[in-house]
Amino acid sequence: MARNVIVTGGGTGIGLAAARAFAAEGDRVLILGRRVEVLEKADVPGGKMIFAADLSTVQGARAAAEFAREALDGKVDVLVHSAGGIGGRMFQSPDGDDPLEAVAHDWNSNFRINTLTSVLLTEALRENLASPGGRILFITSIAALRGSGGGGAYGGAKAALHPYTYDLAKALGPRGITVNTVAPGYIEDTEFFGPSMPEEEYRRRVGAIPTGRAGTPADIAATLVWLASPGAGHVTGQIVQVNGGEMTGR
Repeated sequence: MARNVIVTGGGTGIGLAAARAFAAEGDRVLILGRRVEVLEKADVPGGKMIFAADLSTVQGARAAAEFAREALDGKVDVLVHSAGGIGGRMFQSPDGDDPLEAVAHDWNSNFRINTLTSVLLTEALRENLASPGGRILFITSIAALRGSGGGGAYGGAKAALHPYTYDLAKALGPRGITVNTVAPGYIEDTEFFGPSMPEEEYRRRVGAIPTGRAGTPADIAATLVWLASPGAGHVTGQIVQVNGGEMTGR
């Protein structure tokens, strides 16, 4: 039977790969994102439903949830949170040279785009999750486990979803709903690192991965599909690393 699947950030990268993977399973897929033009261009076999909203705001999350309830007949089987990114690229930096203002902007913008986008929509749809059988899946990052390599804002915002995963798993377990997080390492073919990466930097990143290759959006999508499957019905409250062993070093 076809499930109702929502994928946030479903217009590009990991989110788009996830939307395609669930559609290939025969599921009905609703993709959400900030940019309607990107959602419209997203190629999902069998078609898709789209809704554009800023999920980091109460108004946007509420509007997306209302649309989802109507489009999906009030039931959500799988909720995949792929929306996120480097907050400083999405929100205008404050004017002036105050370094503390810059720090505040960095942390606030990353928290909005990487944490609130997931939390607000989850809470808005909490009572609409299939019981039993519902699945909530967050996508964080290796940076949430070892740091961002910069000021810490991106990794910190992603890491905030880990205790949320644990708390939700305990709260929703009695309803037969599982909650898990996938933490990718370096994933190529996404917008995260911009339009291109210098060859030297690419070799450095791949060289740090024991499997000898970069991850792909399809790697993450396959993990999400498994976590949403009946075979993973007793897996909950987990942070699943998909990074080719990058956390172990090489």
